[in-house]
Order: sequence, then structure tokens, then C-alpha cells
Amino acid sequence: MRVVWFRDAFYAYWRGEDGKPRRTALRTKDRETAERHLIDFEISLRRKATTVAEIMDLYLADKAALAGGERARYAWKRLDPVFGHLRPDQVDRPLCRAYVLQRRRAKALDGTIIKELSSLRAALRWQDKNTPAVIEMPPAPPPRSRHLTRAQYRALRDAARQTPHLYLFVVVAYTSAGRASAVLELTWDRVDLDAGMIRLGLGDTRAKGRATVPITDSAREALLEAREAALSDHVVEYAGRRVLSIKRAFAAGAKRAGVPWCTPHTLRHTAAVHMAESGIPMAEIGQYLGHSSESVTYRVYARFSPDYLRKAASALE
Repeated sequence: MRVVWFRDAFYAYWRGEDGKPRRTALRTKDRETAERHLIDFEISLRRKATTVAEIMDLYLADKAALAGGERARYAWKRLDPVFGHLRPDQVDRPLCRAYVLQRRRAKALDGTIIKELSSLRAALRWQDKNTPAVIEMPPAPPPRSRHLTRAQYRALRDAARQTPHLYLFVVVAYTSAGRASAVLELTWDRVDLDAGMIRLGLGDTRAKGRATVPITDSAREALLEAREAALSDHVVEYAGRRVLSIKRAFAAGAKRAGVPWCTPHTLRHTAAVHMAESGIPMAEIGQYLGHSSESVTYRVYARFSPDYLRKAASALE
């Protein structure tokens, strides 16, 4: 939701879940006053919202311009038929369990189901921190352990060369250890080739796994070449347009490289494993990945370190 100038006055503007624009007068011609009125208007709407669908509509409008907004919108398409018509107090454990079973029958992975229910929980807590809704999720799946060897990464990178935007994505995703969404959202104003840094985050907004990382030599070469030919503000582009999804091109490149099981997220995991194998401290790897807690990094990547449990093993000699 944002302030827009319309018919000689300021209005609140947003798009509903149906995609249609919505607008209401803020009854002022002063921008600063309009911003205050917008806050009051949003609060009043949140108080009036009674169903999950109404709450989610406002939540998605509020988060539209932020990282993760598109993911929440996609998740809501799955959630809406089950939860949309209900009040928050009607959302309980049995309903969540039924939803999990339904999604599993549709071949959805537990990790995907957790993300969907997390979006629902975030929206309901956004509307009311003490929401009566009870969200139960399936157990978290074990961390992904499959990663590329260095030779396999080189093979994937070389196989991607015939598709320029895929090649750039592979190089930047691996060398920045960024999430696929962060790399695809990356704009040139956040790539500082002079200072040698890439800022994966969006402004001052905190987002999961969005760190500021150095530009490696191989990434610099690819970025300089792409910058010369850039036709848009986005780093990864195709025909002058932002690439919204890399999955199809990536799958084709992975198949050519002989690693058809590899996904875009595998590059982030692979980068972290390669750092751990090189003896990089867990705290530094965690910063590179944008982890909020070193314990997360240690739980997933410590076993790849050459020093992992060596001291404990030496006591058994």
C-alpha cells in the first residue's frame, strides 16, 4: 500500500488479492499529512479485517515491495481454498494437519509446506501479535546434503556459457552464495565494482540470507562483461528484461553438465561446503551466507570442515 497523487489529491493505493487496483482518498494535498493518514487507514483496515483472506489481502499489499512478497503471494494461492473463509480463531491444529496431508497428496515436499504455513502465520501475527490462530507445521526436513564437487561446478559453469544469462547467474550465485531469488532481484546499483562488493539485501530491509559479500575475480570478469551489454537495471536479464525464474534454463544446463539433480539452491549450499572444506571458520561462513545464528551454520556445515571432531578423535589414540 502506498500514497499516490490522483485527481489533485493524495490517495492510498494498493492491489487486492484478485490483482485489481484499489484506491481511497486520504483527503489532503500535503504529502506528509497523507503519509500519516495512510498509516491510520492501514490500521483501521486491519481492525476491520475479520477473515484470513481479508487479512492476507492487506498483508500482501503491505509487503508487495519487500523481499519475499512474491513468495508469500504464491503461497497464498495454495492456502486460500482451505483457510481464506475462516476467522483466525478457527485456524487450529487439526485444520493444519489436514492441510499438510492434502499438500503431501499433491506431492508437495514438507519444506514447501512449512514455507506456506509460515507465510500464513506471519500474516496473522502481522494483523495481531496475539492472534488466536494455532499454526502447526510438519517436522523440518533434514538439511540438504547434496552438493557439487569443484569439478562438477566447473562443468556446470562451462555448460552454461552458451546461455549468457544462465552463465552469469551460475557464477554470481556460487561466488556470492546468495539465494536464487536474491541473485535474480540483484540490480546494478548494488554491485560496486570499484569497491569489489555485492549487496544482496534490499536497502535497509532485513531479509533471510541477504549478506554483503566480496566480488571474486571470476565474478568480476563475468560482471564486467554483463555490465557492458546491460539493457536493464537488473544484473541477470534476458532480452533487456528481468529474469523472474531461472529454473528451466538451469535444469537444461545442469543436464548438459551431467548433474541433472542440481538446482539453483544447490549453488548456495555448494559454496558453503567448499568454504568449510577449505577450513574457513563457521562464523565467517555464517556471515557470508547471511545466517542470523552461527549455530545454524555449524549444524549444517561443520561436518565438512577438515578439523571436524579431530580433537575428540585424537583422545582415542
